[in-house]
Amino acid sequence: MAAQLQLSRDTHVYAEKDGYFWELPILDGFSFSQSTATTEVAVNEMADLGTGVSRRGRKMFTDAFEPAEWNLQMYARPHQISSGTIAHTTDEVLWANFLNAGAYTHGAGGATRTWANALTKTTAASPSTVTMDFDTTNVSALGTFNLYFVLGACGTLPASYSAGPGNPQTIYKISKAVCNSVTMDFDIDGILTLDWSGLGSLITEESAMPGAFGTATIISDGIAHSNDNFIRNRLSTLAITTAGGSAPYSVTSYELTLTGGSISFENNLTYLTPEELCVVNQPLGNVTGTRNISGSFTCYLNAGTTGSNTSGTSGDLFDDLASATTIVNNSTDLVFSIGGANTPKLVIDIPTAHLEIPTHQIEDIIGLEVNFHALPSSLDQTNEATLVYHNA
Repeated sequence: MAAQLQLSRDTHVYAEKDGYFWELPILDGFSFSQSTATTEVAVNEMADLGTGVSRRGRKMFTDAFEPAEWNLQMYARPHQISSGTIAHTTDEVLWANFLNAGAYTHGAGGATRTWANALTKTTAASPSTVTMDFDTTNVSALGTFNLYFVLGACGTLPASYSAGPGNPQTIYKISKAVCNSVTMDFDIDGILTLDWSGLGSLITEESAMPGAFGTATIISDGIAHSNDNFIRNRLSTLAITTAGGSAPYSVTSYELTLTGGSISFENNLTYLTPEELCVVNQPLGNVTGTRNISGSFTCYLNAGTTGSNTSGTSGDLFDDLASATTIVNNSTDLVFSIGGANTPKLVIDIPTAHLEIPTHQIEDIIGLEVNFHALPSSLDQTNEATLVYHNA
């Protein structure tokens, strides 16, 4: 029998939560893997008195399975269902678990498709929006879901998936998956792309999708082959405002035109694994670390003036930050509108951003790169950032 080869471009990915399956429209370059933790015991002795033999053997023990690791990329694609009145995103299930959204309720016709917390959706506005914040993320562990990679699935209806030796599909499951980080890059000539990565308990090969997998439980809206819900980076804008020009800033706002940027959101998760002897220990669950939101943006160095006493240029921003030799903390409000003024777009508000001194980029046109850190208003707050998806 001829070998059944699987191609990465023939892969479908599903996230399972509370009995429902979200189809994730991923890009090429996904990965998943799992390794083992081992201990080596080696004999290291001098020569035997009678024979002159020196034992040099070793033995290897498998102590535990390391947490599974996975990575995938998706476009940011907001959309609406139910006659255009219910707001959703194609990566909603990943954001929901990243932000500790809790239980999911589907409801009839999608009209009450809601999460217990973390996601706020408009149901009648035009355009509708999905708002995400970090209000419920001060927890010691995040919610989990199951992640399925179905190899050889392109061109096959989900009801016809057939896995196992000699069959067209191969199905891998990552149990107790959790979202650890997401990075969004908005380079000038691209489409807004989110790079998701996370951990999981175990990777197993499945003989079939779960029994609940079917037409009624698969959520795939928003991923039809149309171009009306992709977000174009070139239209993006950035608004920078200060607290009335308070130190170290000499103006109330800066007028910058972006040439690119990126923002990363990190949960800094670790997985707990027992350490018993004579057992291959398996990961139990995740534990959250420090929440970290940071990024950078680039623009041209503008040494001129804007003609306003209240707005500064990129050159003014450099001067203000470079001269702040006695300022311990600085704070600005950054509002990124990725996709510009029209829709679809993603608006990210970082109300208390700490800016580093810009770095000059020496190219044909001199540019600046500014690194920033999204901080809460106090250590026990969760107001580092708010994200709002706007539908087309």
